Amino acid sequence: RMERDTITYTAAVSACAKAGAWQQATQLLRDMDEGRVEINTITCSSAVSVCEKAGEWQQALQLLCGMVVGRVERNTITCSAAVSACEKGGASQHALGILRDMAHHIVVSDTITYSAAVSAC
Repeated sequence: RMERDTITYTAAVSACAKAGAWQQATQLLRDMDEGRVEINTITCSSAVSVCEKAGEWQQALQLLCGMVVGRVERNTITCSAAVSACEKGGASQHALGILRDMAHHIVVSDTITYSAAVSAC
């Protein structure tokens, strides 16, 4: 029997992301939270990215907000995926809000982030 820890959950979330299984990825994050398994930036980035690819911008935002509540560090990859999800979902105000939040919390923005934010407008 394999131990359920951050590494095994992260691998499972990454596998879900590669398969486009956003619902399973987000369920795994909930399982981690309920099981008191540490959730890290890599795990969240994979889950936000799969939501972005699936066009689930509201779920991507929910995960990003959950990172703040859970005190999980947000990075450029996670925030860019959330901005891109909002762009694809036509949620320009949310995309710009993430961009402002990134500047406020000193999360580095890159060309991908700005491009998605501009496209959202």
